[in-house]
Amino acid sequence: MRLKQLLALFVFGLIGIGWGATPKGTPTFDIYFVDVEGGQATLLVAPDNKSILIDTGWPGFSGRDASRIAEVAAIAGLKRIDYVVITHYHADHVGGVTQLIERLSVGTFVDHGPNVEASEDVKKNYADYLKAIAKSQHLVLKTDQGLPFTDITFRVLASAGELITNPLPGAGTANKYCDTAQSAPVDTTENAQSLGILVTYGKFRMIDLGDLTKKKELALACPNQMIGTVDLYVVTHHGFDQSNAKPLVWGLHPRVAIMDNGPHKGGSPEAWETVHSSPGLEDLWQLHYALDAGQDHNVSADIIANLDENCQGKYIKVSASPDGTFTVLNARNNYKKTYAK
Repeated sequence: MRLKQLLALFVFGLIGIGWGATPKGTPTFDIYFVDVEGGQATLLVAPDNKSILIDTGWPGFSGRDASRIAEVAAIAGLKRIDYVVITHYHADHVGGVTQLIERLSVGTFVDHGPNVEASEDVKKNYADYLKAIAKSQHLVLKTDQGLPFTDITFRVLASAGELITNPLPGAGTANKYCDTAQSAPVDTTENAQSLGILVTYGKFRMIDLGDLTKKKELALACPNQMIGTVDLYVVTHHGFDQSNAKPLVWGLHPRVAIMDNGPHKGGSPEAWETVHSSPGLEDLWQLHYALDAGQDHNVSADIIANLDENCQGKYIKVSASPDGTFTVLNARNNYKKTYAK
């Protein structure tokens, strides 16, 4: 009898450490918004630990942005990045590639294809990028294409100036906010070429349109809303008013928005107002206090990751469950808030 009890305890012990056991709880889809001082570097970690980094921040600054990305990757338990997605070729998005690959192994680089902007600075950014990834795997994604993940779905909504032409499932109805739409100028910069994506995990939906500008945004939103609603809206173009068209933002009906602004970059009052007043929005989180916007156009300090111009580069983390519930954490003060579906 004692032998049977010992065997039972042994088997129970194996189950307890995970040998054939059902995991406790459901794994989360984790999203880290790395502070790259008004650029973008958003790290997505799927429940199976496969990863995507959207953009790489700025070049220079003694490798500041690449180091911050590597630090957050280590916090996430990663030793390599499976995919680095470059939304477009402006320095605050693609500039950190060269320094990043000195710190982290990358599986595949993903982008929208060749640069189209005539600016000499952007031509150089693109040339430096191609040189840096010359020995790496490289993939160009167009609209309605994606990446092979098991637990999450990664879908391209915009790429190289093209947009999805058919509404996503459940979308396509008339957008009641389109009567507020203003005409927008044609944008010949790389912003309008941005690779914009929708990522889903069960019922959780996150959208990131890079720096897509208003004319393209309006084409996605009017007269019919092509995307549907989202839980998490990555505020487009760091919160500049050249982007964040009201019919798009309000039509998405986000529950939470996160703005990857810097102390003096992005976070313009007009765009801030559009996002902050979006119907149904529960909170707008900011990577930085926008020093030039004034107190009336910044959120509560609890949900701002960095308050000072010379900061430590704290991140914001989102942990999403497939039922649509998610928690947002401010790494500066460990304040977190859960948003139930």
